[in-house]
Amino acid sequence: MYASREDIGYDFGDDSKVGNKPSKPNPNIDGGWAWMIVLSSFLVHILIMGAQMALGILNMEWLEEFNQSRGLTAWVSSLSMGITLIVGPFIGLFISMCGCRKTAIIGGMLNALGWILSAYASNVHYLFLTFGVTAGVGSGMVYLPAVVMVGQYFQKRRALAQGLSTTGTGFGAFLMTALLKYLCTEFGWRNAMFIQGAISLNLCVCGALMRPLSPSDIREKYVVRSNSEVNHAKALSHSAETIQSNGVLSEELETKQETTNKEVLDRVQQIETGGISRSGRNMYGLRILKTVSQLTLTVRKGFAMWYSSYFGAASLFTNRVFVAFIIWALFAYSSFVIPFIHLPEIVKQYNLSSQNNIFPLTSIIAIVHIFGKVILGIISDLPCISTWNVFLMANFTLVTCILTLPLMQKYISLAVVCALIGFSSGYFSLMPVVTEDLVGTKHLANAYGIIICANGISALLGPPFAGWIYDITHKYDFSFYISGLLYMVGIIFLLMQPCIQKKQPREKSMEEAQV
Repeated sequence: MYASREDIGYDFGDDSKVGNKPSKPNPNIDGGWAWMIVLSSFLVHILIMGAQMALGILNMEWLEEFNQSRGLTAWVSSLSMGITLIVGPFIGLFISMCGCRKTAIIGGMLNALGWILSAYASNVHYLFLTFGVTAGVGSGMVYLPAVVMVGQYFQKRRALAQGLSTTGTGFGAFLMTALLKYLCTEFGWRNAMFIQGAISLNLCVCGALMRPLSPSDIREKYVVRSNSEVNHAKALSHSAETIQSNGVLSEELETKQETTNKEVLDRVQQIETGGISRSGRNMYGLRILKTVSQLTLTVRKGFAMWYSSYFGAASLFTNRVFVAFIIWALFAYSSFVIPFIHLPEIVKQYNLSSQNNIFPLTSIIAIVHIFGKVILGIISDLPCISTWNVFLMANFTLVTCILTLPLMQKYISLAVVCALIGFSSGYFSLMPVVTEDLVGTKHLANAYGIIICANGISALLGPPFAGWIYDITHKYDFSFYISGLLYMVGIIFLLMQPCIQKKQPREKSMEEAQV
């Protein structure tokens, strides 16, 4: 049997009364500035995820330059990919306190710094720190806000919007592969990384485009969703009671904290405007006190939301489907990353370099990946289609391709399998949609932070494991078989859970709301 979102999601309040009140929809939700958010997220995926998918070019340069084992060298790419995703929960804290825009701008500068410092690397271990950690943390600080902002601005076309924005990964993999190959050939890999660092400063511009929605705008989005779906995002019966009760308690606690801080702010404002004569030095001290109080209020509120999502009674881990989703994420991402990192070496082993140079297999994955995300997004937005079912079917196709890829030793057969890998991996655009269906928009940043953290662990361990297996067996076959079987285990965990089924709008309830 299938369970609807009523049985799976989270409900942090009773919106039935709010839903009965007429409200004017915000033009920026599902339109207007929302499409600028999609453009910003699209460029972020090109500059971050696309560049990471093209690291196979730099990986071969590092092998020749430093003459280290494949397993050790692969850790550079894995650290960059893994840390980008692993820092997700901590970036969720930054977003709660500073907002998406500031977090993304700081991350863009940090990412560019990591690329530039890596140009002066003297050994692989230096790259661990500069490229793996510095650039990786910067990438994470831009990537999560880019995904979260799209989820906040869209309600009816979420899957399509996420699909369009995440196609930047495919475009980026195609463009960055060609760009890095050209730069390495013409200027050497060190200058190539320096130039890429300068290009990465455009991430700051992308962050500046992430204009935050006001709280009233977000509430309007909830009203629209409550009118168009029946009891959307309800929790499992036991979890819902716990979550609702904790939500009330946390709101009361936040209200008390806000009241205390507002009293301080009001007192400062009275002193400033009450006609009391003060020296310039004292007034300067009062302004500092006001600024500190405002900052304290923001930090407390953000930390309270972040802490309750992970460790409170309303913890996201009380949702068993979400926990199964995390287990799946621990095994899934490495199966997609391993081909990108090691395909150039596999092609060289099969003596297919001449054909691969004409049209690289990684470029085939990247191009088809673009169409996969858009098509799967359009299909998932259809009212009669379950996003969960589309998500599972794409996963089955991908794991089948991973298990059969080592059996293909001709360019044409490898190209077909790579095309299927690219299309089926388009399910990445559905991950934020599925996550939002499970926990709601309010907790999307923290929840998706956990998911990409699990993906990061998978990306961190996958390529070095494949390189280690190669150093022992001198073949990549067992790497694909083992990662594919672990991926299948994650899919089985998802199959053991009820699926999310899209609900149809109820005409009567809409008429009742209008009355």
